[in-house]
Amino acid sequence: MKSFTDKLAERIKIYLSHHPAFYALVVGIGVVLFWRGVWHSIDLIHMYFDVFQNNLTIDAISSPWWDGPLSFLVGIIMLYFTGAFTSSFIGNELILSGLRKEKKLSEKTESEVRTEEQVIVDIKQELEVIADKIGELEKEVHNKKHLK
Repeated sequence: MKSFTDKLAERIKIYLSHHPAFYALVVGIGVVLFWRGVWHSIDLIHMYFDVFQNNLTIDAISSPWWDGPLSFLVGIIMLYFTGAFTSSFIGNELILSGLRKEKKLSEKTESEVRTEEQVIVDIKQELEVIADKIGELEKEVHNKKHLK
């Protein structure tokens, strides 16, 4: 049984899939917030250790301590609920090739690459034949309509 967050994420993805421009905007903002959070959090850690080692006061830090972590958290939430978290960072094709247990192009032998190329050529030829048959069927239907 799906949890509340899974159901909510699914509903959000369905809604956004019908509004692609808004979907892209939300995912883009999520990515920016994620990386802003990483950047500011690392800056905060750096400043903390710099202050600690030099016996300075923490007041030298201009933004609040929660600025980076909050941006990071909001970015993660936005990307999770839009379903774009992993695809934003490692890409859909990489995920799919991993699920299909495909080798990286650099790991494939020349014969494997040639075999894949031939399969693609065969598929293109079959699609052309199918397109021709559909065209013929459309002509037949069109001619029958005009004969009536």
